[in-house]
Amino acid sequence: MKTVLITAAAGDTGRPAVANLLKKGFHVRALVRKDDDRAQKLRDLGAEVMIGDMASLRDMRIAMNGVQMAYFCYPVQEGLVENAVIFAQAAKEAQLELIVNMSHKQSRPHARSKATQNHWLSEQIFEWSGIPFVHLRVTFFAEWLLYISSQIRYGRYLMPYNKEGRFAPLAAADTGAIIAGIMENPAPYAGKALPLHGPVEYSHEELAAEVGRVLGKPLPYEHVTVSVFLEAFGLQDQTAMRKHFEAVTIDQQEGLLAGTDDTGRAILGRPLTTVEEFINQHRSAFELSYA
Repeated sequence: MKTVLITAAAGDTGRPAVANLLKKGFHVRALVRKDDDRAQKLRDLGAEVMIGDMASLRDMRIAMNGVQMAYFCYPVQEGLVENAVIFAQAAKEAQLELIVNMSHKQSRPHARSKATQNHWLSEQIFEWSGIPFVHLRVTFFAEWLLYISSQIRYGRYLMPYNKEGRFAPLAAADTGAIIAGIMENPAPYAGKALPLHGPVEYSHEELAAEVGRVLGKPLPYEHVTVSVFLEAFGLQDQTAMRKHFEAVTIDQQEGLLAGTDDTGRAILGRPLTTVEEFINQHRSAFELSYA
């Protein structure tokens, strides 16, 4: 039985990765920042939960003790490159067989977004380490719909991106299953950067219409500035997020998040989650409940 380390294990991609790996018979060590209800749910699934800090080399050495493969995932905030160096060093000392690295679809050295540029730099760090790697270059997640669900409930669909920008929403649950599938059979994917998309490409305006159709109410697309968008969700003080979103608005205009692929379907052996299925799975998040 191989042991796998999953970072951000309580997050949108980490949770399903843990669940799918456990089903496949792996021993899963789930790294979380604090011991809370989400950590307990991971224990209930059968994972070994470790409380640790990815910025601590000591913690990461402990986390990788006895581990064969690991998933690296870092949020949109400062510290990505430093944490990737720490992760790579600990992984090299532990002689890992594989690192699966969450990156950006538009990862490139000349990215406008510092966060995206840092993802490209992190890719280089893992490659320099000499450990087999897979970079997941993911487009926008379908979870964007959940992030704005508090507005959708009241008939508003607002985004900081031009309505013509195109992408194929990918469910985080599918991404977690893809991570598990790669770890189960890494040979075809090791050493590659895999662009990952959902099953159907939409413009932002078309996606708003599709969400409205499923929910049975009109949802006209509302294009707002990044500042207005962040303020609407109480994130006005998130400087790194603001700068990243501002850069991604241009990436969208240039088509850098567009496209589809068959990689996820091939790894999973099944179709990926559609927008309609995603909405129905999380329907309570999008509808008002009355006493």
